[in-house]
Amino acid sequence: MMTVNEVSKLSGVSIRSLHHYDRIGLLPATEVTAAGYRLYDDKALERLQMVLLFKELQFPLKEIAAILDNPNFDRSSALEQQIHLLELRKEHLENLIDLARGIKMIGAKKVSKLSFDAFDTKKIDEYAREAKATWGTTDAYKEYEKKSVGRTKEEQQKLNVEMMDIFAEFGKIRTGAPEAEEARALVKKLQDHITEHYYTCTDEILGSLGMMYAGGGDMTVNIDKFGGEGTAEFANKAIEAFLRTGKN
Repeated sequence: MMTVNEVSKLSGVSIRSLHHYDRIGLLPATEVTAAGYRLYDDKALERLQMVLLFKELQFPLKEIAAILDNPNFDRSSALEQQIHLLELRKEHLENLIDLARGIKMIGAKKVSKLSFDAFDTKKIDEYAREAKATWGTTDAYKEYEKKSVGRTKEEQQKLNVEMMDIFAEFGKIRTGAPEAEEARALVKKLQDHITEHYYTCTDEILGSLGMMYAGGGDMTVNIDKFGGEGTAEFANKAIEAFLRTGKN
């Protein structure tokens, strides 16, 4: 058995996130001691690996729980997908490294032909979409699929920019109080944006998304890139305050 602190150090998942996963039933502690300490066995750690797999594929936490609790869930197939996705990302990184080395060697010399192929992530994106389609059986994902039918790449990019613009607004007030009215208005704006363009963003889903925003990894990095360091964490705290105190 491992304590929550030991699991956090092993997995890189924050203690607060592990507590949240327990509360929402995504990763229940195997045992809780009389003193209130959470303990996790090997089976729980295997489930955590699956949680991180589907987070990598950008599933909301609520959907991940539904997938893992589905009696038809095939762990072996999921692991094969994870392996292949990591191999694609490894190939992508190696191409970027080769490009950087080439640029360094060329130095100030004139380059006759510039290539941006190393920045192309279409192969990775396509595989991620296929993997998500395998497990996307929840109502939220089905709604997302329905709303995205016929959406062009340009339209999707526009929506992505609009989403990041909201986080940029969070960034402007990130040194303030997360329960302030301005922060609450931004949380509502974010929730409405997701509902209108992706899927019905219930309070439960909104809370899960907040944890993902501040959970580290690419999502946190991207949000902080648009709003400044600490924006993802502030957005999560604002969401928590919004849900804790009600919408009015």
